[in-house]
Amino acid sequence: MSILSAPHFHNEKAAYAYIEARVWPEGPVCPHCGCFGRIYELKGKSTRIGVRKCGDCRKPFTVKVGTIFESSHVPLRYWLQAMFLMASSKKGISANQLHRTLGVTLKTAWFMAHRIREAMRDGDLAPFGHEGSPVEVDETYIGREPGEPVTKGGNHKMKVLSLVDRASGRARSHVLDYVTAKTVGEIVATNLSREAILMTDEARHYVKIGENYAGHGHTNHAAGEYVSRFNPLVHTNTVEGYFSIFKRGMRGVYQHCAKRHLHRYLAEFDFRYSNRVALGIGDAARADIALRGIVGKRLTYQTARGQA
Repeated sequence: MSILSAPHFHNEKAAYAYIEARVWPEGPVCPHCGCFGRIYELKGKSTRIGVRKCGDCRKPFTVKVGTIFESSHVPLRYWLQAMFLMASSKKGISANQLHRTLGVTLKTAWFMAHRIREAMRDGDLAPFGHEGSPVEVDETYIGREPGEPVTKGGNHKMKVLSLVDRASGRARSHVLDYVTAKTVGEIVATNLSREAILMTDEARHYVKIGENYAGHGHTNHAAGEYVSRFNPLVHTNTVEGYFSIFKRGMRGVYQHCAKRHLHRYLAEFDFRYSNRVALGIGDAARADIALRGIVGKRLTYQTARGQA
């Protein structure tokens, strides 16, 4: 039986129960005052599904309050379908496809997708390589910087720096305004433990950065070297594989992305890569992990559009 035949994808009451079990594993918690003892479920013919009332602050609430679902008129079962589709599609799913599949407007599908990307954003900022494991770091270029003239050096493109921890298999990506030793060094310093073994290509800005870590292995891509002749563990092929998935998705599925939205798309690709099948995480489990990230990440339409 297909996972999409599960009750919470088709029944609104089952959808509320499914989300409540994951957001409130130990029972309902009031999002207004934090009370978790005196919570009462409101029942009646005209009462909305999932409404509860706090016995302390006397305010009504549902599991949607304080999450990416807050103030949304889209049924929760559609939200769960959208989350599963985005979590299970290796290269992503376009707003147009969500619009056609769910039967919502294109504007609604676009906004839903950005809210879900916020839920996928990883709040764990623990440094990579804390046990001396290799961490691959590299940058790539995609799309076009707003207002930048086209140049041969690629400065007109948007810049992305990604880090992949070989030990955990996790990825973490950042949007850069400029690729310099200072900008790259600051991100690497924030995200890498001093015990890490840095793995990079031959770019000059990594020479000084590499001095701050337990080791620095690098290959010379300009000379056609993609694995070190002296040590087969020295390469950046893992992060290059991540870039391959990211670019195939951005060019083949999303096709266009404004720079102000790029960080959310990176969060989506980081999430799927860090919770992939190779690490023992299937589609349903991946969607559940995304669902656990919905709390405290409300995104308004004006903010998503870059108007606030």
